[in-house]
Amino acid sequence: MRIGYSTWGMPKLPVDTTLVHLAALGFDGVELTVIPGFSTELDTLGSAERGRIRRLLNQHGLGLPAVAAHQPLLATEKEVHAENWRRLTASAELCVDLADAEGVPVLNTTLGSDPNEWNAQQDLILERVGALVDYCSNREVILAIEPHVGDGLNSPERSLWLLKEIDSPYLKLNFDISHFEVQGMSTAEVIQLLAPHSAHTHVKDQRGLVPDYEFLIPGEGPFDFVAYLKLMRKAGYDGYITAEVSMQVQGRPDYDPLGAAELTYRTLDSAFREVGISRQVT
Repeated sequence: MRIGYSTWGMPKLPVDTTLVHLAALGFDGVELTVIPGFSTELDTLGSAERGRIRRLLNQHGLGLPAVAAHQPLLATEKEVHAENWRRLTASAELCVDLADAEGVPVLNTTLGSDPNEWNAQQDLILERVGALVDYCSNREVILAIEPHVGDGLNSPERSLWLLKEIDSPYLKLNFDISHFEVQGMSTAEVIQLLAPHSAHTHVKDQRGLVPDYEFLIPGEGPFDFVAYLKLMRKAGYDGYITAEVSMQVQGRPDYDPLGAAELTYRTLDSAFREVGISRQVT
C-alpha cells in the first residue's frame, strides 16, 4: 500500500504548489480533482497543461492513482445529463493522457442519486453506469464508483448489487470507509465485503452518526487508522490509501490546505509505520 492525497482539499492552490508540497511531505501519489471551481478544472487542462502536469508528477516522484471527476450520473434534465456525460467521458480521456508506467489512473465519481429512489431508479442506474463503463472499457480506464452517505449507493449491499449486475472488470469501487463509519456500520464487515472490489480508496477522520456527524482531517478524530490498515491488508488491498479533506472541513474560517496535508501525512505515515506496511512499488 502507498499513501496518497486528493487535491479535493486544495481547490484554489496552483497545481505546482500542491505537488511540491505533497512531495516534500512524503506522499507517494496524488488524486487530481478536475471538477468546476478547482484550479485544475477539466476544461483548463489542454494538451500542453496535461503534458506539464505529467512532467511535474515525474519530477517530484508522485504517482497518479486516480482522477476525481465527480458528476451526477442520474440527472433527468436532458441538457444537464449531457453536460455531466461530457465531463465524465472527457475525464476518462484525461486519465489516458496522464497514464504512466504504473498504469492508467482510475476515474472516480459518485452516483448522485436519492437513497429513497433507489428501487425506482435501478433501471436508470444500470443504463447510465453501464454506458460509462462501456466508454471507459474501450479506453482501458477503470471506473471507480464511490458509495456515499446520503447517496442512493450508500451500503455494501447496493454496491455489490451494482457490481454484480454490470459485471465488468472496468467497474470497481472507490472505497471511502468514512461514509460507512458515520452510518454506524461495522468497519471490519464493510472492509471484508468491499475492499476486494476496490480500485482506489479515500480516508478521512469522522465523528458522530447520521444525521449528527462531521468529517474531519485525519488525525483530528477518533478513527483507528492502525486497525483500518490491518483490516485492509488482511482483505488483500494493496493500492493507495488516499486522504480526502471534506467540504465540511474546507468551510472552516481558518482552514489551511497546506496544514491539513501536513497533519494527514503525519497521521497516515505513523499508522503505516506501526502496522509495518511497505510503501515500495512491487
